[in-house]
Amino acid sequence: MAIKWLIDASYFVAAILFILGLKGMSSPVSARKGIVWAGVGMVLATVVTFLTPGMNNFALMVIAIALGGAVAWISGKKVAMTDMPQMVAIYNGMGGGAAAAIAAVEFARGEMHGTVVTLLATLGALIGAVSFSGSVVAWAKLQGVMKKAFRLPAQNAVNIVLALVTVAVGGAIVIAPTIDPLLVGAFFVLALLLGVIITLPIGGADMPVVISLFNAFTGLAVGFEGFVMGIPALIIAGIVVGAAGTLLTQLMAKAMNRPISNILFTPMTGVASGGEAVEGEQKEVGAMDAAALMRYASKVIIVPGYGMAVAGAQHKVWEMTELLEEAGVEVVFAIHPVAGRMPGHMNVLLAEAGVPYDKIFDLEEINGDFAQADVALVIGANDVVNPSARTDKSSPIYGMPILNADMAQNVIVVKRGKGTGYSGIENALFYKDNTRLLYGSAQQAIGEVIQHVKALSV
Repeated sequence: MAIKWLIDASYFVAAILFILGLKGMSSPVSARKGIVWAGVGMVLATVVTFLTPGMNNFALMVIAIALGGAVAWISGKKVAMTDMPQMVAIYNGMGGGAAAAIAAVEFARGEMHGTVVTLLATLGALIGAVSFSGSVVAWAKLQGVMKKAFRLPAQNAVNIVLALVTVAVGGAIVIAPTIDPLLVGAFFVLALLLGVIITLPIGGADMPVVISLFNAFTGLAVGFEGFVMGIPALIIAGIVVGAAGTLLTQLMAKAMNRPISNILFTPMTGVASGGEAVEGEQKEVGAMDAAALMRYASKVIIVPGYGMAVAGAQHKVWEMTELLEEAGVEVVFAIHPVAGRMPGHMNVLLAEAGVPYDKIFDLEEINGDFAQADVALVIGANDVVNPSARTDKSSPIYGMPILNADMAQNVIVVKRGKGTGYSGIENALFYKDNTRLLYGSAQQAIGEVIQHVKALSV
């Protein structure tokens, strides 16, 4: 009795720590503390599980924890900041896969009692398997293993039919008097295939939303399996993560002005299509002229994008910012909710470079300031500053809220070449009269700007 009380109390404390950790992770200021709280809760929940009466296979549990912990530790130490989105995607997928694996083990044991328990196990297996296979595809896209999006003929019809068949097979498992291994096997194959088929067409600006959506799926799957196993900590942690992931997904979809159904069934595939032809020509600027424009400006707004991440230029950008501020220039950063390849990608990069949090502003906070800015410096961003989203009803991104970089007196765009961005949509900003393009990788281009700013400040 005392052991059961200790276990239940420990799970309760762990659940509180999970909630506190998630709350802390909602702000860059307290994110590190939140991770520590959640980590302590996970350690507590893991350790107390060893005290569960009737628990065995301790050696296998220790080996599994050691292997998983070692892989996570080594990969976490070695991963480049540019590779963080795909690490988030694959780790999230592993959570969904673990939930599906728990369901598979429970099915194999054949000891589940009651339709409700079987239903929850089946739901957890379905959502977890979709999250796992979908996250693997997302990882492959972000890692460059899968070079482009693939859209099947009658893609939406395939999605719907496959989903209905998978649900039907899952329903058969729930109502069957005994667990049929062949039925269970077919169910998992269909669920895994569903995750792949849904994710294959998705690319471009939709990817951060999809990663967030699969995070919500993983949380829900874990919560369902926690109920099946009777572990309150899993139930609470799963529900909290699922709810947070769902809210984040909705916020990001709203930031793109695209319903989640459109993201899944009418995705931006990364192939240039739609939109009016852009007239004019791109006008180049040299590093010296770009430096002079910013050195003698009153206010500069920097818009970072994935190009900054690829080049690892965040430290150079902050070095340039410090030089400009020493010369009396006000410099702030504008972040679009879906900039980069995962939620909060740009915030993480800037925090790593040491940029103070009070210099980083979200879309709603900063958009009104662009008209008063002398220079908007866009570093590797594309869709989030494309004015076609306001004016071109035929554009795939029409209606998406954007950063008003085009309203600044001068716009400097650091760009590797003359091609389109990740989504394949031509950017009208690059052809505007007040826009000049500084070609080259962000690391090299900003490095040259820094040298000229130093020379101008002597």
